[in-house]
Amino acid sequence: MPNLENLKKQAKLILRWHRERHYPVAAQIRELLPRFATMPDAEILAANFKLSDAQEMVARQHGFASWQALKPSLPATSSKAPSSPSKATITCAEPQLLVADIKRSCEFFQQKLGFSLVFSYGDPPYYAQVARDAAHLNLRCVEKSLIESTIRDREQLLSVSMTVATADEIKLLFLEFQAAGVTFLQILKKQPWGARNFIVKDPDGNLLLFAGPAN
Repeated sequence: MPNLENLKKQAKLILRWHRERHYPVAAQIRELLPRFATMPDAEILAANFKLSDAQEMVARQHGFASWQALKPSLPATSSKAPSSPSKATITCAEPQLLVADIKRSCEFFQQKLGFSLVFSYGDPPYYAQVARDAAHLNLRCVEKSLIESTIRDREQLLSVSMTVATADEIKLLFLEFQAAGVTFLQILKKQPWGARNFIVKDPDGNLLLFAGPAN
């Protein structure tokens, strides 16, 4: 359970990012604060943004409409002192895909694969992140592919693997992508090791594996 002091620190960090014109925070502001919903990144970062705005963002992240509504639900301080971990824990992995056109790539992931845009960075954009459920993919703009396409296809050199929990879900996902007109390198197939998977090819030739249980 977060405590009030920690959430105050989060709000101050958001405010600092805005003052430093940190582009990724603009996407978060646009998503969480309705009055910024139609503004582009540059306009958000140039706008008047106060600590109270950052506090409202933190409140909305935790399911409350305002900072005032959030405060009574939280302890003022942590109930116990944090213990030092004995081992580091990796909590997330974000594969990076190399693409030639950030805008085209973001549109593909959003319109064809059902991902949402987390942020785009640069003017013009050269870096972005898209997400669907627990999967987060970073997109990095490069002038040309570093892997020859025929070799990548022949060897099935995957850029990322994503999994679902059940056999029904992998079938549903395949049918969803098929209806969206996605290009497959491999259609849904049962594998000898007990999985069922398929491979999608993005506009830059990156191979995306989607897998689930066979039964």
